[in-house]
Amino acid sequence: MVTQDDIETFFGFMQNKEQLWQAAFTNEDLSDYQAHLLHWQKILANPEIINRTVVVDGVTVGNVGSWPLDGVRQLTFWFGIEHCGKSYASQAVAEFLKLDLTRPMEGRCAFDNLASAKVLTKNGFQQSGTDRYYANARGEEITEFIFQLL
Repeated sequence: MVTQDDIETFFGFMQNKEQLWQAAFTNEDLSDYQAHLLHWQKILANPEIINRTVVVDGVTVGNVGSWPLDGVRQLTFWFGIEHCGKSYASQAVAEFLKLDLTRPMEGRCAFDNLASAKVLTKNGFQQSGTDRYYANARGEEITEFIFQLL
């Protein structure tokens, strides 16, 4: 589950400029804490959204979740940069996929976000297409890779 303390930790994770660039597809102003709280209130109030905090050795390291978009379940995950490269994301996604058995499921990432693409492919997702979207964190439209788990 996600707690108020987790939401504050997630806000801190989203202040890292390098990580924002990598994620690319973010809300417009991630420095606005009140907007962040409102966003999470909407997430937690929506019964169609599943979201879990990832805790390792008592420390919140990230979150993983899913939501419906145009009839297809979407996977999302975000981990603090200090926790990346330790397989936490891959392991957390594997566990989450045991909780949310909806298939097909899609995961998406910026074309150059190799770390997220690796997490998805390690968990059985296969690249199924591309699209172009405006990336707030980059201030321009970029290619997004679409991965699918059947």
